[in-house]
Amino acid sequence: MKKTLMFFLLPIILISGESLKPTRLSTPPVIDGKLEENEWKNVLSVTNFKTFSPDFGKPGSQNTIAYAAYDKENLYFAFRCFDSEPEKIKTSVNSRDNIRPDDWVCINLDSFYDQQSLYAFYVNPNGIQTDSRYSAGIEDFSVDFVWYSAGQILSDGYSVEISIPLKSIRYSDANPVTMSIFFERYISRLIEHSSYPELDPEKGMAFLVQMKPMEYFDLEHYTLFELLPAVTYSNKSALVKNDLENYENKGNFSLTAKYGINSDLTLDGTYNPDFSQIEADAGQVDVNLRYALYYPEKRPFFLEGSEIFNLAGTSTSEIDPLVSLVHTRTIVNPISGIKLSGKIGNKNTLAALYAYDDSQQTNSADEYSHFPVLRYKRTLFDDSYIGGIYTGKETANQFNRVAGIDGIIRTSESSTLEWNGIFSSTGYKNNSSTNGSIFTLRHNMDSRNLYYDFSLKNISENFFAETGYLTRTGVLILAGLVRPKIYPANSFISRIDIETFSAQINDKPSSSWETYNYASVQSFMFGSLTAKIKLIYATEIFSNQKFNTGGILASFGGQLTKRFNFSLSYRNMQAIYYSSSPYQGIMNRVSATMIYRPIQNLESYTTFTYSNFIRSSDKELVYDYPIIRERLTYQLNKYLFFRGITEYNKFKQQL
Repeated sequence: MKKTLMFFLLPIILISGESLKPTRLSTPPVIDGKLEENEWKNVLSVTNFKTFSPDFGKPGSQNTIAYAAYDKENLYFAFRCFDSEPEKIKTSVNSRDNIRPDDWVCINLDSFYDQQSLYAFYVNPNGIQTDSRYSAGIEDFSVDFVWYSAGQILSDGYSVEISIPLKSIRYSDANPVTMSIFFERYISRLIEHSSYPELDPEKGMAFLVQMKPMEYFDLEHYTLFELLPAVTYSNKSALVKNDLENYENKGNFSLTAKYGINSDLTLDGTYNPDFSQIEADAGQVDVNLRYALYYPEKRPFFLEGSEIFNLAGTSTSEIDPLVSLVHTRTIVNPISGIKLSGKIGNKNTLAALYAYDDSQQTNSADEYSHFPVLRYKRTLFDDSYIGGIYTGKETANQFNRVAGIDGIIRTSESSTLEWNGIFSSTGYKNNSSTNGSIFTLRHNMDSRNLYYDFSLKNISENFFAETGYLTRTGVLILAGLVRPKIYPANSFISRIDIETFSAQINDKPSSSWETYNYASVQSFMFGSLTAKIKLIYATEIFSNQKFNTGGILASFGGQLTKRFNFSLSYRNMQAIYYSSSPYQGIMNRVSATMIYRPIQNLESYTTFTYSNFIRSSDKELVYDYPIIRERLTYQLNKYLFFRGITEYNKFKQQL
């Protein structure tokens, strides 16, 4: 053990104030997870990982060493993760983007060193990958990059190797290239996140302004070209008078292309993209809805650079109606599309999108829609920026055009000020038009002991954004949240979050006020379990009537054993039956998720959702709606899996 430690600790370089300088290699390492090549013996390495969750500034319970090297075509990273209880390391042979319940390490890379966005490359002890893009406070796991990783379980922990081709990321067209990095390790049985560099408790979770700069010399700058073709065939039948009749029998071809104008800027094009190669959306309770359900984007063309479209001042709280101004699943059946995204200079970020959509409406004049979207951001200082956006939907008979400005200003080490001003104009075939607006102001602070968030949002009645996801218009919302964090001095509860939230909402159509308030307590205990209880007092205006919508929510979950992970939540709420003649009722909802992995290659992922509605006046059961879904996956290796999915919807009598 001493010899092993000496081998890995010998080349350690700890640099506190200046940039890290990764080692340039003449011979690339073999990415096999073993760390046995001579190339790793004398490269830059860092240790002294400190925790940032559940608490800040504690030495990592297990030693971690991270390495950084490169050549002109690739960035190389490695981790040596020691563990005093190696039999408790949680890992799996899984499909991409499904390792978050495992132990893992992560490379968080700000490739432009502009503190505006980052790439995140996660790897579990078996070398299985997850990747994401982070921008404007939102982490998007739907993106997929081309990179390489391998891992190996050892008698005293595990090791991981990573190779990131420069072709797969965007970075500055300069020499040297300055990036910044945040090495991260997660131990699932302890819910312990640790990092190098250490996060400042006074700055909280503001990753982008606390990353360590790195300098790379003489990197290759590529002209990138990629093609992604897909051929699909579908045969569909439906039940007609007790007979199964065929109504579709066709094939489809689609093509997506990518061209790197330079290392900063990428041009994408697509013809006939569809969802055929993507797993079907999981079923959701789709009765008694005030607004449409949300489904995530999955098509590769729309995912490239999608984080640039993130807007400040959206999703400011759980009741914020403005979730996104650019939700590309509103482009239902695109025939073709083109997109330009990336950086122009050090401070300018640009994304431009155009899609031509066959909307398949019954009105032939509106059969085709044009979707232009333009986004620009200018970096100011730290992670502050100012930006502008335009989105539109144009048909033969009508249009919807939205333009706005937004920004984030870092007001202190731990706090930011977000704002936006958005304006819409909607025209109809009778030459009439309506105009609307949104204004948002938000201030939040996050530190070790306290988090708070206050916001003001005004949405006019006539605001429409057909390219976005907006659940409600005609509201003025004043909201505030305060969350003190307590760290008990005992061995089984690591942190307690006490949260209070209050929002006062003016419903403009009725000129009435509604309210949404709650108090909650959440505890992190026994290393990997969390429990939460939430008491809600709320009212809601619908159809010019005020209804009660308060209740209670309880949840519990975590990693019960190395092989079994679960979550369970229950809510009992006063609720509205949304119809032309709405009425008061009681809604019960149960959600459960169970993940069981008897061996590393086999996973059972079971979800159960149950919702019912009872009319208050006569206690009649209006509906009950259970959905159970089982997804069984056998991962033959990291490249190939076999999967079966069964979903039963009792309300619809569908299997």
